[in-house]
Amino acid sequence: MHSFGCALAFIRIYSGFFLSSFATIVNMQQGLVIKSTGSWYQVQLPSGTKVNCRIRGKFRQQGIKTTNPVSVGDIVDVEQNKDGNVISHIHPRENIIVRRSPNLSKQSHILAANVDQAVLMVTLTAPKTHPLFIDRFLVAVESYSIPAVLFFNKIDLLSSSQKQELDHLISVYRSIGYTCVATSVKEDHHIQEAHALLQNKISIVAGNSGVGKSSLINAIEPSLNLKTAAISSYHETGKHTTTFAEMHPLSKGGYIIDTPGIRGFGLYEITKEELSHYFPEIFQHSHECKFYNCSHVHEPGCAVIEAVKENIIDEERYINYLRILEDTGEKHR
Repeated sequence: MHSFGCALAFIRIYSGFFLSSFATIVNMQQGLVIKSTGSWYQVQLPSGTKVNCRIRGKFRQQGIKTTNPVSVGDIVDVEQNKDGNVISHIHPRENIIVRRSPNLSKQSHILAANVDQAVLMVTLTAPKTHPLFIDRFLVAVESYSIPAVLFFNKIDLLSSSQKQELDHLISVYRSIGYTCVATSVKEDHHIQEAHALLQNKISIVAGNSGVGKSSLINAIEPSLNLKTAAISSYHETGKHTTTFAEMHPLSKGGYIIDTPGIRGFGLYEITKEELSHYFPEIFQHSHECKFYNCSHVHEPGCAVIEAVKENIIDEERYINYLRILEDTGEKHR
């Protein structure tokens, strides 16, 4: 089991120093949030001790527009008082991954903080991950300048036509600059390659319910023995075997933040004007557009539209850009 200091060696804080050692001040210590259940948070202290904490009420009163003011990956101050352990302060975050709360459009939900990379698990069957979901996720991580990796899982279940679709998607996303790995837990396909991409990094792993996040993590790190469940043959959807976010250490270095399955990925606080910046291939061609404020929808002299016509930009990616653009605006801010 890795020490707390080892975990923090990978987390860079804005103030420019590494939190690899701490001093206990009165009844307060700094710690790393490794598990979030919604009402309780598990924090690992410098000694390696794990304590359950609540958050101080002031967080709820500061106008924070998130359903979870504290998230896995946060560096926090923990105070001990007569009522137990309380998180009293959140240290500045290097980054966060946020999605719009599915129930409260004016609020957001933080999936994780202070990560090195974001891994999206994708399946083309049992269940089907739609490309629009992939692109929404990639826009979110691009907006925080977080490197993204795509794991295309369950490739042993693919038909010949689905294998062609897989090859096309991998070709498209690799051409944009994303790392893609095709994996199969059943056939032990590219598991070591996936492990190598996670080594010595703090990685959040996300995806639709049932894509096999827990199974793949177990294949990479069997000692974790995360709970898994079968896919519904009727609805071809997964059950929520992971019900809260939790950080797990890897024996060869690094940490995985496992997250509950996500059915939809709503974007938060991304404006129409900046959306194209988070599609790397669209942003690249936008510099050649006739108008500096081109929306890449209907303007004459649009280099992006021309690149789509010439198959330089993938048509489905462009269509997803238009769909997200239509759904982006003040109502989601």
